[in-house]
Amino acid sequence: MDPSVVGSAEFDQLWTSRLPGNYKGTAEQIFHQPLVYTLDDGIQYVFIATSQNNVYKINAKTGTIVASRNLHIPFLTQEVVPCLDINPNIGVTGTGVIDPSTDTWYLAAKTYEDQTDQVKGLDNGRYFFHAIDVNTLAEKPNFPKPIEGTVAKNNPRRVFQSGKHLQRPALLLSGQYVYAGFASHCVQYNFTGWVMGWDKTSGSIVERFSTQGGPEAVTVPGGGIWMSGGGLATDNKGSMYYSTGNGYASQLHGNPVPGRQPPTALEQAVVNMKINDDGSLTTVDFFMPWEKEQLDGADKDLGTTPFELLPPETFNCPMAKRMGVVTGKSGKTYILNLDNLGGYQMGANKLDAIPQAPIQNENSVYAGAGVYPLEGGYIYINVIQHQTHVFKFSCDASGYPAFTKVADSPEKAAYVLGVGHGATTSLNGQSGTGLYWMTDVDGYNLRIYNAVPQSGVLKLIKTANIPGVTKFSRPVFGDGRAYVGTVQGLLYAFGSPVNLPLTCTSPNDFGKISIDSSSAVKTIQCQANTYTQVKSIALNNTANFQISGLPTLPFDLPAGQNISFTAVFKPTAPGPLSVDVAVTTSSGDNKFSPRTPISLKGIGTSASPLLAVNPNTVTFNGVIVDQNDSGATESIIFSNVGDGALTVQGLDYSIVSEKGPYITPNTTSAGVQVGPFTFTQIPSTIAGNTDSIVKINFNPVKTGNFAAYVRVRSDGGSKIFDVFGTASSAPSALLEFEAADGSGRWIPYTQNSPPFTFGNVFEAQTKSLKMRLTNNGSSSAGSLTVTVSKPPFGSSGIVGAQNGRDLGEGTNLAAGESETAVLFCSVPKSQVNVDSYNGSATWVMNLGDLNFGKQNIQFTCNAISEQVGPLAANGSAVYRYGGCYKENDPDRQLKVQLFGNDPTMTNDKCISACAAAGYAIAASEYVDECWCGNRLPKTLADEIDCNYVCAGNSSQTCGGNGYFHDHSHMSLFSNGKAQPPLPNVPPSVQQSYGEYSYSGCYTEGVGGRALANKQTASDEMTVASCGAFCSDYQYFGIEYRSECFCGDLIGNNAAKVAETDCRLTCSGNSTQYCGGANRLTVYGKSGSSSSSSSTRSSIATGTSSSTATTSSTGNPGGPSAVPTVAGFASQGCYTEGTNVRALGDAVTANGAMTVEKCAAFCSSYTYFGVEYSSECYCGNTIGTGAIPATDNGCTMVCGGNPSQLCGGGNRLNLYKRSQSTVTSSTVTSTTGTSRTGTSTSVTSTSTSTGPAIVQAASPFAYQACYSEGAGVRALAAKNTASGAMTIQICAAFCKDYLYMGVEYSTECYCGNTIGVGSAPVTDGRCSMTCGGAPSTICGGPNGLSFYKNTGSASASASGSSTRSSTSTSTSASATASGPITVQSIPGYGYLGCYNEVPFGRALVDLANPIASDKVSVDACGAACSAYTYFGVEYSGECYCGNTIQSGSNPVAGVGWPIVIQHFINYCELKLVNHIDKFIKDSFDRNDLVNRIIINQDSDFDLQDGYLDDIQPDKRPNNRCYTEVSGRTLKTLALASDTMTAGICLDLCSKYQYAGVEYGRECWCDNTIASTSTVALESQCNMKCPGALTQICGGSSRLTLYTRKPASGARIAQFQADTPSSTSGSSTSATSTRASSTSQSSTTSSSSRTSTTTNSSSSSRTSTTSTSSSSRTSTTSSTTSTLYPTPSLTVSAHTYLGCANATNPLALNAVAKTSTSMDLETCHTLCTSYNYGLAGLQNGDTCYCGNGLQSFSALQDERNTLPKDSKCNFPCAGNATEICGAKEYLSVWNATESVKIPPTMVKQVGYYPLKGCFNGTISTKALLNATSTSLPTTNSAENCVGYCATRGYAVAGMSEGNACQCGASLPTNAEELTLGECNVVCAGNKREFCGGKEGKTLVYVKDTGSVDTEGKPKSLGQLNEATVKPAV
Repeated sequence: MDPSVVGSAEFDQLWTSRLPGNYKGTAEQIFHQPLVYTLDDGIQYVFIATSQNNVYKINAKTGTIVASRNLHIPFLTQEVVPCLDINPNIGVTGTGVIDPSTDTWYLAAKTYEDQTDQVKGLDNGRYFFHAIDVNTLAEKPNFPKPIEGTVAKNNPRRVFQSGKHLQRPALLLSGQYVYAGFASHCVQYNFTGWVMGWDKTSGSIVERFSTQGGPEAVTVPGGGIWMSGGGLATDNKGSMYYSTGNGYASQLHGNPVPGRQPPTALEQAVVNMKINDDGSLTTVDFFMPWEKEQLDGADKDLGTTPFELLPPETFNCPMAKRMGVVTGKSGKTYILNLDNLGGYQMGANKLDAIPQAPIQNENSVYAGAGVYPLEGGYIYINVIQHQTHVFKFSCDASGYPAFTKVADSPEKAAYVLGVGHGATTSLNGQSGTGLYWMTDVDGYNLRIYNAVPQSGVLKLIKTANIPGVTKFSRPVFGDGRAYVGTVQGLLYAFGSPVNLPLTCTSPNDFGKISIDSSSAVKTIQCQANTYTQVKSIALNNTANFQISGLPTLPFDLPAGQNISFTAVFKPTAPGPLSVDVAVTTSSGDNKFSPRTPISLKGIGTSASPLLAVNPNTVTFNGVIVDQNDSGATESIIFSNVGDGALTVQGLDYSIVSEKGPYITPNTTSAGVQVGPFTFTQIPSTIAGNTDSIVKINFNPVKTGNFAAYVRVRSDGGSKIFDVFGTASSAPSALLEFEAADGSGRWIPYTQNSPPFTFGNVFEAQTKSLKMRLTNNGSSSAGSLTVTVSKPPFGSSGIVGAQNGRDLGEGTNLAAGESETAVLFCSVPKSQVNVDSYNGSATWVMNLGDLNFGKQNIQFTCNAISEQVGPLAANGSAVYRYGGCYKENDPDRQLKVQLFGNDPTMTNDKCISACAAAGYAIAASEYVDECWCGNRLPKTLADEIDCNYVCAGNSSQTCGGNGYFHDHSHMSLFSNGKAQPPLPNVPPSVQQSYGEYSYSGCYTEGVGGRALANKQTASDEMTVASCGAFCSDYQYFGIEYRSECFCGDLIGNNAAKVAETDCRLTCSGNSTQYCGGANRLTVYGKSGSSSSSSSTRSSIATGTSSSTATTSSTGNPGGPSAVPTVAGFASQGCYTEGTNVRALGDAVTANGAMTVEKCAAFCSSYTYFGVEYSSECYCGNTIGTGAIPATDNGCTMVCGGNPSQLCGGGNRLNLYKRSQSTVTSSTVTSTTGTSRTGTSTSVTSTSTSTGPAIVQAASPFAYQACYSEGAGVRALAAKNTASGAMTIQICAAFCKDYLYMGVEYSTECYCGNTIGVGSAPVTDGRCSMTCGGAPSTICGGPNGLSFYKNTGSASASASGSSTRSSTSTSTSASATASGPITVQSIPGYGYLGCYNEVPFGRALVDLANPIASDKVSVDACGAACSAYTYFGVEYSGECYCGNTIQSGSNPVAGVGWPIVIQHFINYCELKLVNHIDKFIKDSFDRNDLVNRIIINQDSDFDLQDGYLDDIQPDKRPNNRCYTEVSGRTLKTLALASDTMTAGICLDLCSKYQYAGVEYGRECWCDNTIASTSTVALESQCNMKCPGALTQICGGSSRLTLYTRKPASGARIAQFQADTPSSTSGSSTSATSTRASSTSQSSTTSSSSRTSTTTNSSSSSRTSTTSTSSSSRTSTTSSTTSTLYPTPSLTVSAHTYLGCANATNPLALNAVAKTSTSMDLETCHTLCTSYNYGLAGLQNGDTCYCGNGLQSFSALQDERNTLPKDSKCNFPCAGNATEICGAKEYLSVWNATESVKIPPTMVKQVGYYPLKGCFNGTISTKALLNATSTSLPTTNSAENCVGYCATRGYAVAGMSEGNACQCGASLPTNAEELTLGECNVVCAGNKREFCGGKEGKTLVYVKDTGSVDTEGKPKSLGQLNEATVKPAV
């Protein structure tokens, strides 16, 4: 990494690669650091593994994901709460390692044992060790290896439990073996640290070492190896090193132990293990801080950073040949001897025996040290909340290492955890090229410094913002690029173009030169690698180097040529000096860098001694008095930077200032005393160019601030340095929580205090309270540090922390200072009447107060729900919420509906209503329905299945349709008295009830009821309920599911029949049988006997008996059928229906029944019937199977009038409401519908095989089985429910609506619209039989048998061809066979017939719409499977889209109101290849009635015959030609949804031939391809969309026209069909609307009139009357006398400028060519079509649109004279006006008057839209290369064109009229929402041009954003809906 490149503007973000993983809606996180590796293909790749267990292989240069693979599902963080450090998924978190000898990538992944993603839990967590082939990402043989259950070799009582452990450190590869370290999740559970080792080939485990080796109990945790993700280390000499965290075995407990005698519990330690030949490990040495137990108590891990091995080539001293560095959470940096780590308390006074006293930093450290081994050696320590500290390496006089702090970074690290590990780079190991890199979660996320500090400061040379950078990460490098991962699923790459245009002599080393002397001159030569222009050659700094002999610049240098100049070194200071010569170039090729650096370096020397002191300030912060007997020690370096020996003459000091006065200090045996400071190891002499380390000890005896200004005197000069110290007393922690009662009190925390509480919080509410931490020490107390903080941030409960930052680890509080954190209790919306519950959370915390200790701080919250309905004395609801229950399981669970379709529906309303009605259960369902009952439903579902809000209260839940929207559910409440649910068993005959026993299945009686004493009916009928009702009778029987009859005899010849006849389940208990159709399940008391006597008790009184007299209706004087009554006419005697009532809508019974009473009761129905003397039935339709009786069975007299007949046993006297004329006394029940086109009588005696679908029930026709809506009813206008439901009943109920549907056997719904989400389904859900007609289908669970009102007067019931029918002479009106509308195909449901968008498409996403004579609905659906919508049109065209474009709406069909003039039934064109299905046929809806308009200028006739008439039914032969592979005509003039023959002929006016194809394409050429042949005329069958009376070719067929011969007769010509214009039109044409039904066109040149008559209700008349002699056209060398200027306006148009023409067309909406073209004509044309831009080209062609297309832009002609403009053709119709040129358009703007909203232009040429950005960065303009103001012409196309022609890659617009350009978009640009760039363009009011206050809409060049044809690729969807124009 070259510092001159990294620090230049060329070094920037190269790419980002978004990882596609999205487990349960969350982005992937990168904790495994990128691995950069070059394979045998020569390509460098980046390998990434993520928290979701995905692995990726990414091209390092481009960011392209080459391969990926998922290893497992991830482990969930919720298993280890409150440890949320890695959230929400845990997968691969430790960095793997690649073995270059085998191309194998090793890593460990955390997952679950169950890979079906079902079984979770902590104990089910699993780790696997993987070996992955980096070429293919496939697993290597023998892998992966499970780790779960591994027993520690050194402690058999320790067993590895994957769920409790975390693999965080980077893996280590050593020879044949791979090792991994493990720790815990936030020091939870009985964890231990582990080192696992595997054979890299076989996968066998070679080591399983536990850091807790016994004999402590297995419950004692500790010794985790995590190191903030740093790696296990090896010296490649057989040793492994690592550091560990805190633990609680503490075996040594103050007893000093040498390092060579390691304990078995390696807690808070640095460990050295020997790697044996077999891969096993042996512990050989250790170091443990002397205060180990105190560190444990404060949770101050030593092992927060890795133990790093320092390169011994640089970092070695006589007393420590090899050394390493580690820094812990205590903030202490330890330098250890690799060969003698130091043991425990082996130093003087039982302190540490290490080479250098620990370096105390201000705060905790989690980042591994950065190490720079050049220029004497430096290390870098990143401290939380403080600067990065730089320590220079040297050896002291005793031969021990001395790391002296010499500099700080200007910036502080993040306030919260996350500053990354340090990293250093150099350019090929050259001195002076070092860089220090670090990442951080706050501020600049990537910071790059010069590695060697200057004047005590690290110099920052480059920064970058990387949102979501991973904590504890570090940059990774390869081929001049740096890579950084994030937790937002993005990998970032930084670099610059690596190709230099020049190869120069570099580096240039001048060696050692004395100060104030000059070196020999060096010649520097550069050779051009490509053609290059050298613009400048300059030094970055001229203090020590000079250059001369420069050529005259700029200088052009061809490839291979040289340029040279000279340089000289003149040092002004001693030591290493360097500078870069910057050569700025321009090569015209962006692959080459514009800057070539040349390095100059040398060493300045001094013959005389020269003193230097580093650093110039030493500071002791926060030393606690009496906490450490030895105080604190720092060091300072006295250097002799001269060649001669230096003599130190002495020290003196001042306590006032650096200016003195100075005094001589006292010298004691301890050293030189300066107040509380003691100086030791002061040298007397220092050899030339060497250093000497001076120690400074600060050991105060009292608190306070201390300072000394020290002067060092020597024969090499004097230097002054400052020493400051702060002594403090111990801090004291006070932790408090805000009182929940709002009093403002603070409740202190103690270890024995109860949990902090939020009190009561109601559902759907949030309460926030604060926790406060105060340093409550004395005024002299030191800082209080938060050493451990695990807040409940992101936890899954109702209690949590607002963020993870406040009171986070590393927080420092000065004496008396406080900081708060906000916690909340957020109770989710819940159902009413639920019990209160407690939520809780834990905050794990430890502090720098040694008396505080590690605490688990508890928080609780009592969640309360609303109580509604009847309340108990304690205020709780009587009806408790029972849960979300499944409805229709399989039939309706609650039978009683109190109300529905109620917009005020709430649970309290429903509960109160059911309670008042005496029910034990209340349930809400479908938003607005209330149901009651006394028995619990069968199935309790998940709460998420109830997902509907109540109609009257959106905070309550009223049922739902299931999480997967597949089943109805109810929200149920019970008072505790409900009966248990019925067992889930198949239905059976209940054998007894009380004293009753089952008698058998009986027929109804003949001439009377079988059980005639008493009856009732109920939708909750059961055997028990009927038995209880009939308890006073000998017998009871149940019929038709819900009807109960009682009697003392089984009479009227009722007979026992087969059990299978009684197979209807009880309406109140689906496990019991309750009779059948005219069949009773009969129970009798013991000793009862049946009788067939025809005498029974009268229902009227129940006491007196009467005899039913039977007689023939032909018997004179006897009872007879009443012929007419109250508007009803007798229809005769009818049978009951087959398994249904003949009349099932209403019923009553009365012992005094008369025909008049029944007629009155049924007055609102079409039919009524009387039966069994006393029963009255009503209905609007006659049930299936009910037919005229032929057995004269209606012989029973009416109970209230013996002179009248009232039916019989299973027989009705049937009456029908009279019409104006009664034509027949016979009623026909239709059983089928013939489709042969003629009426047919049908008689059937076939055998039934199952229930059938009723195909029609007047006035409805069956459509399909539909699902219920998503969150709404499919049909919501009106509903009813009945246990005797039939299709006919529902049809009568819904007769005034467009749709009706039946569901769940018994429910009927009506509506005029279909609810959102309801669609046809084919999953068989509509399979439930009708409650009142078991032979027919009435929907099912969440499914409706769906019908549409057709206005038909006939009704039919049609079923299977094998179903039973007893009807005779039944007939149906036949329906002509024809195409049908396909209601659904897999994945799609039919929405309706939609109009096309005027001059556009309804579905636009498919780039190349399909047109073929093989198109079918199924084929189109398959082609559009990747899209949300598809549509078929014009018989053979298929379109796809993800949205339906604005302006496209459903249209009416035949039989329904025509809401838009000229509408017809658009969707009845038959598919070319599938005539049995309808498809959508969309026309230009607003101008459906098209007509021919004669165009004076057309010179074309139909090929092979003149055109007499272009109507489809009158066209001549031989004008349809085949298309060929190379195109019959090769020039595509236009493809338009407004195409007409006339438009195409005008466009092809310069060619010999014109052809229209596929309805919308126009082709031109001067020759016809020889392979094209004449086709059948019928194959040219597509209507012109712009003129439906014209034919525009077909599928691969052209309607062909040829230019007429000069002498030929002119038969007819065409003109584009344009709407009328009421103003501003030219004199050449007028168009007016008229109410007549004809259209005419007249021309004087041909004296012909063409009239087309249409059947529409209105039309337009367009007349063109022009004398050809009155028109002059000048197209030769005429010179225009008037050139347009930007200020010129015509009509409402303002001239914008001259734009280049493109293919596709620059303006592509409407086009017209005319030899009379002028500005006014074109403007009128475009305005009439509602287009704001008008463009004129070639003198005679007008184009319209609302924005220039991608590659067209206005030319910059502001300084160009009109005569020199590229637009210089005079208009064909007016030579004084300009109409573009051959390749250019004169563009005019009237967008302000166009009535469509402005939009964001997504792409202009190679420039896609980047976004909306803040216009300034640190007061500088966002884009500052060049800018211009375009007050009248600014638009996206114009501004981008302006920047593109000047070579800029970025264009930006602001304020509507400002245009800026730039070379690149700054990486720190602040992106805003698109809605903030909402100012419309000055030059196009239909586009946005940035925002106010400089907010800039930015376009960035990307040549990859267009396809090979130059068309923009898919750019995704911009959220334009949020962009509203600024006022």
